[in-house]
Amino acid sequence: MATVNMDRLLQACVTQGASDIHLVTGRPPVLRIDGRLRSLETKVLGPSDTVALMKSITPDRNQQELQEEGGTDFGFAYGDAARFRVSIFRQKGNITLVLRLIPTKIMTFEEIGLPKICAALCRRPRGLFLVTGPTGCGKTTTLACMVSYINENFDRHIITVEDPIEYYHEHKKSIINQREVGIDVPSFGEALRRVLRMDPDVILVGELRDLETIEAAIRAAETGHLVFSTVHTTSAAGTITRLIDVFPVNQQEQIRIQLSGNLIAVLSQALCPLVTGKGRIAAYEFMVVTPAIANLIRENKTYRIDSSIQTGKKLGMQLLDEHLWKLYDSGTISLEEMLDKGRQPGALQDKATAKRQGARARAKGKRKEAVKQMKDIGPILRA
Repeated sequence: MATVNMDRLLQACVTQGASDIHLVTGRPPVLRIDGRLRSLETKVLGPSDTVALMKSITPDRNQQELQEEGGTDFGFAYGDAARFRVSIFRQKGNITLVLRLIPTKIMTFEEIGLPKICAALCRRPRGLFLVTGPTGCGKTTTLACMVSYINENFDRHIITVEDPIEYYHEHKKSIINQREVGIDVPSFGEALRRVLRMDPDVILVGELRDLETIEAAIRAAETGHLVFSTVHTTSAAGTITRLIDVFPVNQQEQIRIQLSGNLIAVLSQALCPLVTGKGRIAAYEFMVVTPAIANLIRENKTYRIDSSIQTGKKLGMQLLDEHLWKLYDSGTISLEEMLDKGRQPGALQDKATAKRQGARARAKGKRKEAVKQMKDIGPILRA
């Protein structure tokens, strides 16, 4: 049987609009299309196939890291068609590859449905802006959109620290320097230690992974820089709790004070397949740090943040479940998807049940009214 060709797999991913390629021993190549896994009609991959596919795209440095550490990550360009972020690892002694497609076109705020206030927050001279959510929910795309907006509209010096670099940005109104962990700098911590000497205005940190990186990001925001980063959390209040809990107990009071003064917004998102089966849409939870929310952070009352978000609609704030309900109510996503992504699926299920019962009651009322009208008309027609 013919061998599997990496170029053809990459082309299939681009032409079919897939988000990921999975290459696993014992299965044919698999594409993730609109959030669902689809096997290609080709040969089942053997151990030698995954090794050959790995070697066809992996730099020597990463092959060595794979041998020594059991896994490696890097990015590469597929001509002018796309870029891919690659994760290679060993499982059961075999090589497995996961390639994430990074579109070459950076979308605008309107195209990805970001709240309008995001543009205003990107004008801020300092502060910490966090984009959160599970893996694969579009955090990188959202950050790229914000960086691109600043690059096109303001004269800033932007420095990004990424692992690996995903979206490539060209110099426009701003100067933009992109540093890749493992190639340009050994770690996030080292990059952030040195970044303040590089005269930055805007700093993007790919991910707040550990105490050192979180501490450096907060310090950078505190010293007059606009800092963007991501965290793997699913709510605004949960993000604040997660950041504070990383620190030792004797430092948490100080971090609460620093966060309350430097955090400007948290955008949590989830990516949902459309009910049509074609394409996906992002649902957002958005929190802008007002004086009231800053006070809740400072006083360790994050459990009350959801209430403040609900009363902050004029600033574009909303809870994730509120946005999911709007998408379900408009017929954009399915009930199952809303319940799967919701923070309080029980409450959403009750709301959906009440809506269905209300619709049935209205339909029954209309039928009764129609029957009554016919009864009223009957004598007139017979007269």
